[in-house]
Parts: sequence; structure tokens; C-alpha cells
Amino acid sequence: MREKLMEMLDARKDEMIQIRRYLHEHPELSFKEEKTSRYIAEFYKGKGVEIQTNIGNGYGIIVTIVGAKRGKTIGLRADFDALPIVEETPVPFKSKNEGVMHACGHDGHTAYLLVLADCLIQLKSELAGTIKIIHQHAEEVPPGGARSIVETGLLDDLDEVYGIHLLPIAPVGMVGYNKGYAFNGRAYMKLKIQGRGGHGSSPHLANDAIVAGAHFVTAVQTIISRRLSPFDIGVITIGSFDGAGTFNVIKDSVVLEGDIRYMTDATKETIEREVKRLVRGLQEEFDVSCELTYTPDYPPLYNNPELTEKVAVTLLNANVKEITEVIEVPPMAPSEDFAYYAERFPACFFYIGCTPKGVEEPYFNHNPKFDIDEDALLVAAKAVGQVVCSMQE
Repeated sequence: MREKLMEMLDARKDEMIQIRRYLHEHPELSFKEEKTSRYIAEFYKGKGVEIQTNIGNGYGIIVTIVGAKRGKTIGLRADFDALPIVEETPVPFKSKNEGVMHACGHDGHTAYLLVLADCLIQLKSELAGTIKIIHQHAEEVPPGGARSIVETGLLDDLDEVYGIHLLPIAPVGMVGYNKGYAFNGRAYMKLKIQGRGGHGSSPHLANDAIVAGAHFVTAVQTIISRRLSPFDIGVITIGSFDGAGTFNVIKDSVVLEGDIRYMTDATKETIEREVKRLVRGLQEEFDVSCELTYTPDYPPLYNNPELTEKVAVTLLNANVKEITEVIEVPPMAPSEDFAYYAERFPACFFYIGCTPKGVEEPYFNHNPKFDIDEDALLVAAKAVGQVVCSMQE
């Protein structure tokens, strides 16, 4: 089966590229991927599989491939939403939806998995176990699509779940993996500080919300420097401070918004506790009232160490010419809602290098000039295909 699958994928490399380019031309934002989901569902029609659509809180799709032999049930996940970015690449298949772009590689994720899934469907008579293909909507925007799909219970029979992400800062042929915590979790914070407005000449008759807010911006960084162990990872970014007004008027109220990142659940709990403690202290110190919204978005992504080691060994021994190196890489700072699958099932989420040809300084994900080397699609398909084949042995 392994040999047949690799040959089938070789023969369909151009098809993967064509699908990726079509999706790239027709991107849709998170929770609005109606046409993309219809395209994916149409691809599977008549192929002898169960297709479930509109799964979770949006346009999620689960395709179930039942093998002829008994075995494990595994999940393979690819996301398909795009970003609100004006594309600046010179490619001939540039986005036709102005202001929307596949700037994170989700078009490539979907393209490789569609073709891989179709090949596995054709090999059902040799397949041991069941494969659930998870085409997921809305990875980019919290609350995301993953948690809602998990909560349906439609994946409760999974033994393992796998996913990949295209990585433009690594060369084509490189497969990267990380055991344990691999992606940051994140939370959203919004703080409204209500003081008392007044004349700039008479601060004693007012209660300046800007001074209180400025103090908070500085103080909140001490959570990272003085409340976390030097061996823990955490970031607090105050990205918005809405204090616009008139130069000689003491502000009545201000609103701050922040982005919080952490690599472990313990760090998550520490940061949240300390933010709330600082807000309580701010009210007492400056005699202001505060309204805090603190919303954990995606949890840290935890790769099951044993499963990830198995994936690494499988790919190191795969003898696939397109896979030129398999290396352990450091944790990644962004967040990923694949973490919700990894919370519920043993999981491995790994990386596929895709630096464009001739590019020495590639643009990272979410950049308007983001691009990939489409040879990486075959690498992704063969890498995940090898993992699927390893469960047959």
C-alpha cells in the first residue's frame, strides 16, 4: 500500500497545484467560507465515503474513509480560511477577492489533503482502520472552528489526530517536529478605565484615566519579568490604547486592548491571575473603576511526545526523495486552534518547509507578500501519507 500511495501522489502533483491555485484565487474569510466548503464537498461526491457538512460553528466538513480491515481510527486535519489582507504577490493566480488573501498557506493545506484523501479512498480495500478527514473552517479568528468540531462528538472515536503547517522560513524538503508544547496559547484582554474628566489646569478636581492607563501599561509587563520563572515563556502586548482627546482636557475614560501569549497551561493561569490582581490594585491606587474583559482564546498546542517520536522515526526511515531532512525544531510563538484536537486526543502537528525558489529572505505567514514553493504540497502529502501507512504495520 505504501508504494502504491507514493506512486499515486507522484502522478497527481500537478492536480494539487491546480487546486491550491484555484483556492488561492478564491479566498474567503473565517466563518464566511461558504463557497470554499461547497468546493470541498463537491470534490468528494460519488467517491463512496460519508460526507458531513456544516459541522461545528460554521462550514466544517468531516469525510469518513472506512478501510476494509480493522484498525485504528485517525484524524487528518487541514484548515481552509483566509485572512483580511490585500495581496501583494506577483503570481498570476492572485486573489480575486479584494482585501482577502490566503496568506497563511491554508489553500496549500487543503489542496494536499484533498488529493491524499482521494488516493486513500481508492486504496480502501487495503486500508486497515478508519480515517476521518477534517476540513476545518475559521482557524484564524477566535473562537475558531476546531473546538466546536470537537464538541460535536463526531470525532470521539479517534485514536490519534495529525496536522501540518506550511512554513516559508524552512526549505522545501524539510519536515520539522517538536515534542511537547509546540505553539503558544493566547488570550484577549480589554480594559476600560473610568475616571473623572476635568480641566487640564486643575487635575486635583479630576481623576485622570490616562495616567492610570499609562501606569497599567508599564506595570503589566512586570508580570512577565517578575512573576514568571525565567524558564517560562509569556508575552503581554498592549496593542491599543484609546485615549484620544483634547490637549487641555483630562480624560474621563480610556480603553486598552491587549494580546497575551503563553506556552503552558500553568503560565496561562499565572498571567490571568496577575492581570486581574493588577486591575484590582489600579482601582485602589488611582481611585478609578475598571471593567476587564479577559478571554482565553486558543490553548497551548501540545504534541504527544511518544506519537511525535513515532512520526519522526517514520519519516526518517521513509526513503522518500522529496523529504530531504527531518529535524526537531524549537516551539513556535504563534497560536493554532489545532490545540483543541490535541487537548482531546493524542496528536502530532508538524511543519513542512516551503521557501519559494530563489528567495533568500522569505516573507513569513500573514504577510501580504507571503508565497510558497508549490513543490511543498507533494512533500506534505507524502509525509502525511507515510504516517497513515505506518499505522498499517
